[in-house]
Amino acid sequence: MQTWSLVSISVLLAVVVRWSVSFNSYSGTGKPPMFGDYEAQRHWQEVTYNLPLRRWYLNTSDNDLNYWGLDYPPLTAYHSWLCGYVANLINPEWVELYVSRGYESPAHKLFMRTTVLVTDVLIYIPAVVLYCLYLTDGSAKRRVSVLLSILLYPGLILIDYGHFQYNGVSLGFALWGVLALGLGWNVLGSMAFSLALNYKQMELYHALPFFCYLLGKCIKAGRAGRGLNLLVKIAATVLATFALCWLPFLSDPSQVLQVIRRIFPVARGLFEDKVANTWCSLNSLIKIRSILSGNSQLYLSFAFTLLAALPSSIRLVLKPTFLDFKLALINSSLAFFLFSYQVHEKSILLAALPACLLLNDFPLLCIWFLQASTFSMLPLFLKDGLLVPYAVTSVGYPFLTIYLLSPLDDSSDEFRELKLGTYSKLFSFLPKMYLVRITRWKFFVSMLLMAVLSILSVVLAPPSHLPDLFPVLVSTTAFLHFFGVFLHFNVIQLMEPVSKKKQRKSN
Repeated sequence: MQTWSLVSISVLLAVVVRWSVSFNSYSGTGKPPMFGDYEAQRHWQEVTYNLPLRRWYLNTSDNDLNYWGLDYPPLTAYHSWLCGYVANLINPEWVELYVSRGYESPAHKLFMRTTVLVTDVLIYIPAVVLYCLYLTDGSAKRRVSVLLSILLYPGLILIDYGHFQYNGVSLGFALWGVLALGLGWNVLGSMAFSLALNYKQMELYHALPFFCYLLGKCIKAGRAGRGLNLLVKIAATVLATFALCWLPFLSDPSQVLQVIRRIFPVARGLFEDKVANTWCSLNSLIKIRSILSGNSQLYLSFAFTLLAALPSSIRLVLKPTFLDFKLALINSSLAFFLFSYQVHEKSILLAALPACLLLNDFPLLCIWFLQASTFSMLPLFLKDGLLVPYAVTSVGYPFLTIYLLSPLDDSSDEFRELKLGTYSKLFSFLPKMYLVRITRWKFFVSMLLMAVLSILSVVLAPPSHLPDLFPVLVSTTAFLHFFGVFLHFNVIQLMEPVSKKKQRKSN
């Protein structure tokens, strides 16, 4: 009973923080002609509500695809239609075809913010609660601490409730998939993840671990009999889920091809803005987009992404344990973020989800990464006028999570791993305690560096000949953090942690 009281308080606090952030400005506030992501979501409601389904993804006189054309899979479109239907009931002006472009009002802002909160309450938050209660080790207090740490992660809150998007829907479906697989419900897990993929194509970041984990489970169950039966059930479930989501478009193959062209816009280029990935960071030194053709950039990014994700994925097929699955999720999502094609700064949220799931296992590194992921989106937050919520959440989150999870204690599993595990062998020339001290000081220096760059980005004007100085410094600093975390978690997955060996022996 006490546990559920603490859970209720945590959820209530999470809702309050979300709603508090929603009072701030959103992407493109009062900035015609294109405005921003807020207008994109509103426009999709306008298009899906007023036009027949066959014209949602087509460029017509009533649907100019150059003005925030729909470029997400069908499940997003259906969600937009539902929101547009409710919006029309409240005030038809909000979704009036063409006339409503750029519509802004306090009442409409309240409606849009409410739609995000409703989806979170229905999809994302329940999945987080159940994951922490049923798939997180430790005492009830520890599980609630992890719950609160996940629910108050600033990056997702600032993007969905500040900038304005519905990332909680796709991440929520993916988390339901993780939860189901963790409980042994493989068919339901595959269905939930299929829904995530049909809501946002960026869930491909998580696709390899889901596929490899389920394939590994099938192989482990035996190639014939139970294993084959499980494989057939999973394949049938995935095909049925995709068929249902795409059913209205399947009558016309040209419509299917048009939707695919819209959700995979390869013509946009290797990256946009100052994103903290390999190609953008390297572009400061070598102008990749000037040297290589569009096709060459596409092939290069595909090859590097595949090579970066393969070791973790192969390991997962051979050893399909739940911890390896979570490690593969963060390794795969970071491989995609660091090396794939057409990456946005907001895509780091796809790596942040598995980092949240690993908070109980590797609290220090995950807190560190989650802080860096929020910091990496600073230029976007400043552009959207979200300085105050960014400052408050970025300062409060590390203090709260360090208090709740005690990651800096010498007795923590992470520091024990440094003393006894793979890193103690790699750095055998150093005393074991030195590794702990070095890690702790790196954490403090990193936090200080991110704080200083955040302040400088606000108070100093860049030189006229270097207008993007601070965004580049932010993205490069964040990239170094992400690349280090990617290497670290790959080492952890490929070289079995000491704590995991002990747990296996005790079992």
